[in-house]
Amino acid sequence: MFSLQTIFGAGKQFYALLDEAADAAHASTVALYEMLKAPGREPSLDAFKLARQRERDASAKISQALVDSFITPIEREDIEALGSALYKIPKQVERFADRYALARHRLEGIDFAPRAAMLEKAAAVVVEMVKELRHLRLEPMKQLNDKLRVLETEADRLILELHRDIYSGRLDAGEMFLLKEFFEILEKAIDRCREAGVVAYEIALKNS
Repeated sequence: MFSLQTIFGAGKQFYALLDEAADAAHASTVALYEMLKAPGREPSLDAFKLARQRERDASAKISQALVDSFITPIEREDIEALGSALYKIPKQVERFADRYALARHRLEGIDFAPRAAMLEKAAAVVVEMVKELRHLRLEPMKQLNDKLRVLETEADRLILELHRDIYSGRLDAGEMFLLKEFFEILEKAIDRCREAGVVAYEIALKNS
């Protein structure tokens, strides 16, 4: 028979594991910004691989905890959905970093750093939203959700400006295709942050 302390204290490990996943996702965006703001430096992919491994570990722990735990603080489906959304952020960021390391000699003059800065800020807000979940307070979560929406809008504007390089007339077909691919990957990374934020906000709405 469960004690009241066991019942009301159960499931707290899920918040810690989701925090781990969010922190790993944010770490990958920090690494990307550091890489892109110093384009002359030889890029290292170690930080991205470490962030992805941290994310995998957190994801595996979440899955195992869902199997092992009888009680969860929020619905299992919501934990799974948020864990999945967080998992996709460093995956997309690493995809960009891998390709950038190979093609950066063809990307001279293209400044991705301001867009990467917006991505890092968006991921930082996601970290705040995940940490806020343990309190399930609607107003602070709404404020964070609004902040994330503003960042997404600004990031979209900056990425749209990058598209001017594609249609500037100074690029050949191969370069145009290459830039378009990088823009799309970066845009998807920002979208992944937004998706994770939406899941967190919906959880708060459901449980507040």
